[in-house]
Amino acid sequence: MHYNNNAALIKRELLVSIIRLFLEDKLEEGIDRIPYEMTSDKDYQPIRCCVFHDREILKTRMLARLGFSVEGYEDDGTSLAVYVRKALDRKKIEEPILTVLDDACNACVKTQFLVTNACQGCLARPCYMNCPKKAVSMADGHAVIDKEKCVNCGICLQVCPYHAIIKIPVPCEEACPVGAISKDSDGKERIDYEKCVYCGSCMRECPFGAMMDKSQIVDVLAAKKAGKKLSALFAPAVAGQFRASLGKLINALKLAGFDEVYEVALGADITAEKEAKEFAERMERGEPFMTTSCCPAYVQTVKKHIPGLAPRVSETRTPMHYTAEISAREHPDHLRVFIGPCLAKRKEGIDDQLVDYVLTAEEIGALFVAMDIDVMAVEETAVERPAKTGGRSFPWSGGVAGAVKLNLAESSIPEFRPELVDGLNKEGMKILKTWSDGNHTGNILEVMACSGGCVAGPLVIANPKVATTQLKKIAETSGT
Repeated sequence: MHYNNNAALIKRELLVSIIRLFLEDKLEEGIDRIPYEMTSDKDYQPIRCCVFHDREILKTRMLARLGFSVEGYEDDGTSLAVYVRKALDRKKIEEPILTVLDDACNACVKTQFLVTNACQGCLARPCYMNCPKKAVSMADGHAVIDKEKCVNCGICLQVCPYHAIIKIPVPCEEACPVGAISKDSDGKERIDYEKCVYCGSCMRECPFGAMMDKSQIVDVLAAKKAGKKLSALFAPAVAGQFRASLGKLINALKLAGFDEVYEVALGADITAEKEAKEFAERMERGEPFMTTSCCPAYVQTVKKHIPGLAPRVSETRTPMHYTAEISAREHPDHLRVFIGPCLAKRKEGIDDQLVDYVLTAEEIGALFVAMDIDVMAVEETAVERPAKTGGRSFPWSGGVAGAVKLNLAESSIPEFRPELVDGLNKEGMKILKTWSDGNHTGNILEVMACSGGCVAGPLVIANPKVATTQLKKIAETSGT
């Protein structure tokens, strides 16, 4: 789905409202008014049956923004202020990091193929002739699909010369590469967290915004208010979300309340250097290939679905971890807050003792709006420790493999043959299984869960193409 859509705008508006109320010390007393204020305009057009239902859904969305799971939630009249107090009292957000809003879920009908009125009832009738289950027949001069016989193979759609047959998908199920989403007895979607790899594809593709991440923004703001020192660790992809230089972004983060700011591209440089060394050692031992390890959704995929690839996954830690190590050495009294475009980083952050919180580009953008910080307009500040080109190239497809190559000694291996999995979709999963079975075409495989790279993550706020252009300009000014 396009990054700019109404579901994303509503999530952003909720975040901005919560942050503003928190900064004004009015969150408890004002949070229950937010759903009403967002729907009180006389020109407001209800999305569901009525404005009252829309407000109930907004209330549920607020719970996810406060960091709570909402599967099976039923409004019993409890004020949102009660949940605010619970959020402020908790020590950490519990797993899972993703939640499904039952009221928002459209309970989409099962994926099916439908003959439209564009059907010409042609003489060739390839839909009828090629259907392996004889589910297509002709009636009144038009093709008809028997849903009882149809197995959703899609051959009819492929062969129709008029494109008169369309596929009506269940977007979240269609987007999930590992089959972790299915309907319950009421037709609502449910996530099997034993299968889920936290790629965020369901959240990005659901047109009703029924899949939501559990925000940590209140936790970070509460820590700051309590007098804790905060270090921001911003991923390379985040630099492309704002049309501003790195110096301006760093200054904006400091104006937003972070006491120290680290460019995670510094950690990416360490990852690239270590992966290059590990790759050379593996090749010298005669191993067939190595895969990268910086994408946590891919690592979860191997762990849960393709264990045969586990011996080939690099043992090198991620840029987030190595940057957190730097921060922990220099400012051991600071809480470390990673900022990125990725849902799976929330899971990685929970598992990494050096990372205290994980915010998204979406959340940090809302924080800037709530605090009236125009990143492009703030004063430039010096980038004290600029990262190398390789570290800053991690966000786009091919960037990690390229950074590893830059760090390889020319004589260390006879040949560097990289291949890419650009997106953990169904095709990407097939490639992984092929490599796992020993049918590989290269000796290093870069895997990105998001097509285009991290810059196209599920929680970005900028057009990925525009963001990539911005990032490449930044990379050109990298240190050496």
